[in-house]
Amino acid sequence: MKLIVGLGNPGAKYARNRHNIGFMAVEQIAADHGFGPWKSKHQGSISEGRFGSTRAVLLRPETYMNKSGDSVAAAMRFYKIEPEDVVVLHDELDLAPGKVKYKMGGGHAGHNGLRSIHSHLGPDYARVRLGVGHPGHKDRVASYVLNDFPKADAGWLDDVMRGISDGAPYLAEGDSAKFMNAVSQRTAPSRPSTGTKGPAKPKAATPQPQAEAPDERSAMQKLMDRFK
Repeated sequence: MKLIVGLGNPGAKYARNRHNIGFMAVEQIAADHGFGPWKSKHQGSISEGRFGSTRAVLLRPETYMNKSGDSVAAAMRFYKIEPEDVVVLHDELDLAPGKVKYKMGGGHAGHNGLRSIHSHLGPDYARVRLGVGHPGHKDRVASYVLNDFPKADAGWLDDVMRGISDGAPYLAEGDSAKFMNAVSQRTAPSRPSTGTKGPAKPKAATPQPQAEAPDERSAMQKLMDRFK
């Protein structure tokens, strides 16, 4: 069983913020895979379901980002889940928009949601880092992540959401390689090979035999010409 956590802030005004991309991801998974309705539990909202025989619980902490660990820890205690069976999906400033990376363990890199989870679980849980880009200066980070995705980002954002959903069964199984492959099929689909050769050169036209002019000599002239 896996606890798959999407990070974000509760409330309609935050719904399309860059900081809420984790919420968006687990909502996409729930909708696409027929999970149960969202219910208020464990200081958050949960949706339960299965990927084949693998059971999973989706969690949106509703404690606000900097208290996400309170909700995650409460859900873990209830379901008797260890840190290695927790997967957290979150926004990542250090990845370009549309990039997705899977990581097991490590630091929180200053992310407030991860910092809170670290304080309850330690570092030994999995993360799916969802790139949103960086505003260019640390003083602009807060306003950047708490602003909505612009309409221009709709295309890659949809690809990422569908890729995460496609790969969710592998995420629940703990197969990170297959998960990342499913994501890449949406975000960077393979293209038919065009080979290494350049364009084919047109074939030279085959010379056509020229028709001989008709022999208009008389029989007597032909006979005389033979003995010249």
